[in-house]
Amino acid sequence: MRNKMRNRKSICMICLFIMFSLLVDIPMVMGAGPEYKLSIGQWDQQKAFFDDPRPYKNVYSMKKLMPPDVYAKLSCNPEEAKKLWAQVVGFRAPDLVGKVAPEIKTGTYSYKDKDKFPFKELMPPEYYKRFALQAPPHAGNYSEVKVVPTRQYYWHPRIADASAKAAVKQDAEGYIVPASYNGGFPFPKPSGPHKAMQVVYNWSKRYIGGDSQHGLQRGKGFSKNLKVDFDTINEFATARLSTRVYMEPYGWLDDRAKGQGEHRSFNFKQLAPRDLYGNAVSITSYIDPSKFDLLFVYVNSLRRIRRLSATDAQDQAVGQDTIYEDFEGFNQQLSPKRFPYKFKLLAEREYLMPICPEDGSTMVTSNGELKNLEWERRPVYVVELAQQDKNFIYSKRIMYIDKETFIMHIVENYDQKGRLYRTTENIPSYYSDLGIGGPELHNQRDYVDYHSFVSRVFIYPAAWIGRDEISLRGLAKGAAK
Repeated sequence: MRNKMRNRKSICMICLFIMFSLLVDIPMVMGAGPEYKLSIGQWDQQKAFFDDPRPYKNVYSMKKLMPPDVYAKLSCNPEEAKKLWAQVVGFRAPDLVGKVAPEIKTGTYSYKDKDKFPFKELMPPEYYKRFALQAPPHAGNYSEVKVVPTRQYYWHPRIADASAKAAVKQDAEGYIVPASYNGGFPFPKPSGPHKAMQVVYNWSKRYIGGDSQHGLQRGKGFSKNLKVDFDTINEFATARLSTRVYMEPYGWLDDRAKGQGEHRSFNFKQLAPRDLYGNAVSITSYIDPSKFDLLFVYVNSLRRIRRLSATDAQDQAVGQDTIYEDFEGFNQQLSPKRFPYKFKLLAEREYLMPICPEDGSTMVTSNGELKNLEWERRPVYVVELAQQDKNFIYSKRIMYIDKETFIMHIVENYDQKGRLYRTTENIPSYYSDLGIGGPELHNQRDYVDYHSFVSRVFIYPAAWIGRDEISLRGLAKGAAK
C-alpha cells in the first residue's frame, strides 16, 4: 500500500512539474544529456500565429533555453566576432550602402508614400510590388516599411576561422572539388570567372542554426481571396554530417557520414493537419556534386517509406507553394549531370531588405499582412541560374543573396514558358550572442494559381541532434507516435 501511495505521489509530482513548466514557460529538458527542446505548445503560449506582436524571444532567448554549459560553448563575443568577420569578407555592410536613393532616410513609410520617394530604385521588383495595402490575390504584403540603419552581421568566430582558411578548388565547370572543402563558407570573397556559382555555393553550404538545428513551423495557406485554406504545424531537424566547425563533434558527424561522403541531412515531419499527421520527409545531400541527393517520404497512413526519384523531387510539397527541392528556398544539389545550370551574376548592389527583429516581435495579421519588420539597406548579389534541362519544372531561378551573410533573401522561379511561377522569401533573424542567423518568416507565392503560403519558423542550434534524430528509421518511429 505504501509503495502504491509513493508511486501515486511521484506521478502527481511529475504532473505538477509539467503543469508548472507550461504555466511559467520553462522549456522542459527531455531525455538524457544536454537535450533542450521547445514544443509547439510552449511556443504557442508565447506567440499566436495571427495578430500577436509579443516579443517571444525575450522569454525563449538562447541563454534561457540552453543549458549553461552548452550556451557557453556556442555563444561568442559580438565585438570580437564582428571584427573577425569583417576581415573574412573584406568589408562591413554599413560601409557599402547609402548611395542608392539617399532621399530615403531612416523612419517609417506608408504604402501611400511609395510614389513620393524612389523606393522603386531601392527595392527588388518583388518587394516593391509587395509594398502595398494587403489585398487579394496574395498574402504577404507590407503596408508599412520601417527603415532602420544598416547593421553589421557576422558568423561565429569558429565559422569565420574555417571560412578564412578555406582553399576550395573548382573544376573547369566551376563545381567544387570535394576533397578541397573542409568547412566554413567556401568562397567568402567570391571572384573570378565562376563568381556567380561561388555565391550560390555559399548559400548551399550555409550554417543556418549552426551545425545542427531543431525547428518548429506554423503555416497558413491562403486562397486568391485571402481565405485560409490550409493550416499546418511541422517539426524539423537539420544536421551537417561533414565540415562541422560550430559544434561538436567537429568534422564528420560519424563514420557513416565519412564513409558515404554525406554533407547535410534535412528531416521534416508534419504534426497537422490531422489527415497528414505523421507524414515525414528525409533529404540527405552529398559533398560530391555528381552524387544525387537521397530523398525519402514516409507515409504514416500506409506505414510505408517511399524513395523519390529525380522527377518526384519536383512534386509540390503538401499544402505549400514549393517543391521538395525548394526547402529553405533552394535546396537543390549543384550537379553537372542532374538538372545543371548556367550561372550569371546580374547585379551586385544595395537593396532595401526586410529583417525580423531579434526579439521575435514580427506579426502576421489575419488577412496575411506582415508587420513589425525592420528594413535595412543591404549589399546584395543577384544571381541567375538558367536551367539547361527542359525537363525541369523551372526554366530559371533568380536569387537575391546577402553579400555579408550569404543568406538568401528571396528567389524567383520561372516556368518553362518564361513566366514568373513561384517565389520564396526568407526573412531572416539573427542571434547576436551566438553569431548565427536564419529565416524566421517564409512567404511563398504561386503566380499561376494565385495561392500563397505564410509561415513562422523558430530555429535554434540543437547540440543534442545526432544520427538517431536524423535517421530515416528514427524519423518514421517518431512520426508514427
